[in-house]
Order: sequence, then C-alpha cells, then structure tokens
Amino acid sequence: MSGDWTFDLATVATGLSALLCIALAAAGWRMVKGPSFADRFVALDMLTAIAVTFAALTSVVTGRGVFLDIALGLSLINFVATAAFAVFLERKSRPR
Repeated sequence: MSGDWTFDLATVATGLSALLCIALAAAGWRMVKGPSFADRFVALDMLTAIAVTFAALTSVVTGRGVFLDIALGLSLINFVATAAFAVFLERKSRPR
C-alpha cells in the first residue's frame, strides 16, 4: 500500500479559510449576543485573531510577505486593546 501524499499548500490554505469562516460566524454571534462586556470583548479578540490567521493564510496562498506584516500589525493592536480593556474592566469592578 503506497499512497502519494502530496499537498498543494494553496488548497490546504483555502480549506482552512473555509473552516475559519465558521469560527468567524461563531465569534460574531457571541459579540452580538454576549451577555456581558467581557464576553463581547473576548469575541472581539477572537475576531482579530481570526483576521490575523486570514492574513497569514493569504500570505501562503499569494506568496506575498506583506500580508505577514499586516498580521503582525493586527496582533500588536489586538494585544494593546486587550490590555487596555482588561484595565478598564478591573477599574469598573472596584467598589467606590
């Protein structure tokens, strides 16, 4: 039994993009329906992570490195936003 396991990287990236669409829809639903600010912000964090992944997959499919720069920029903005919102939630929960 011999199998020829050759992968076309662009085809794999396209399939992964389809799976990411499901995660995108779920995170979008949580962002709209989230009962608390924390749920909505975690969903926004997830949406940004999915966007970073889309940029990386686009870089694989097109062979252009500029999409990795976009992914890096998005992830840095996401980190700063997450830290800022965590501070906001902590201050909000303190008794006055």
